[in-house]
Amino acid sequence: MNPEAAHENAGEFVPSAVTAHQASLQRYATRLLGGDDDRARDVVQDTFVKLMAQPSAGVDGHLAEWLFTVCRHRALDVLRKEGRMKRFSEGEVERVAAAEPRPGRALEASETHAALLRLIGCLPENQQEVIRLKFQNGFSYKEISRITEHSVSNVGFLIHTAVQRLRAEFAAQQP
Repeated sequence: MNPEAAHENAGEFVPSAVTAHQASLQRYATRLLGGDDDRARDVVQDTFVKLMAQPSAGVDGHLAEWLFTVCRHRALDVLRKEGRMKRFSEGEVERVAAAEPRPGRALEASETHAALLRLIGCLPENQQEVIRLKFQNGFSYKEISRITEHSVSNVGFLIHTAVQRLRAEFAAQQP
């Protein structure tokens, strides 16, 4: 494909891809990079730059999976370049603000959400990643398999093991 055709092609689908996926890619990259928002923004920007060079037919039908795969590889490249891998910081909590009609219920839901995020932060890194891809981003096991390069059965095992541990630990914290 010549550069002009690639540019016209990018003009059609890249802006909608940015709108639809930038926030979730930013969260994902931030987690992979140990909470570093600035590096995550750079990784997400690089991901969309690579998308601009792709013909839309090359990503049609699996755009989100393609974006997360490229984002993951770019984030891992950044970490390798630094020569160190960071574990997710314990106790790191994502805050999600939602308008709920009953403040008591909203507070309870917020505390439960924070407790679950803390527990997720205590899981091994590979379990954290598949849990976030599955429940935060809605990917199927097959899509997670392609993104993380784990087998589908390994993805299933990691999610199953993580969910069991989260249930047990969450139940142990309840009065």
